[in-house]
Amino acid sequence: MTDPGNSTPRRPLAAPLRYLLMFFAGLCVALGVIGIFVPGLPTTVFILMAGWAAARSSPRFSAWLESHRLFGPMLKNWRETRSVSRRAKWSATVMMAFCALMLFLTTKKPWLAETITAVMGLVLAWLWHRPEPPRQDS
Repeated sequence: MTDPGNSTPRRPLAAPLRYLLMFFAGLCVALGVIGIFVPGLPTTVFILMAGWAAARSSPRFSAWLESHRLFGPMLKNWRETRSVSRRAKWSATVMMAFCALMLFLTTKKPWLAETITAVMGLVLAWLWHRPEPPRQDS
């Protein structure tokens, strides 16, 4: 097993660690899918974490994720160029802004809404500083 971008073979993981990573990958995929429908739950981050865990624990699960019509391009962009599409950036921005608004409108503790919004702001700053994938000319 080799690490993408590194020609040095990696030692196989012990079975308990491999199963733990497979569970983590499955959990991240589930949370990512839920995030498609639930405002505030980030899809992109969970799918990237699932891709990382699956690549280290299950070649079959990793191949499934890589070939998935929704998740595959996101994982390919991240693996090859550490990039995030503009569409994913805007989607995350809109959803986090909506969540921040809901927090401020519904919480009885303003400091909680401010703290969570600040964390979302940091995540967005990191996300928007990621490069965008190169354009595919047709």
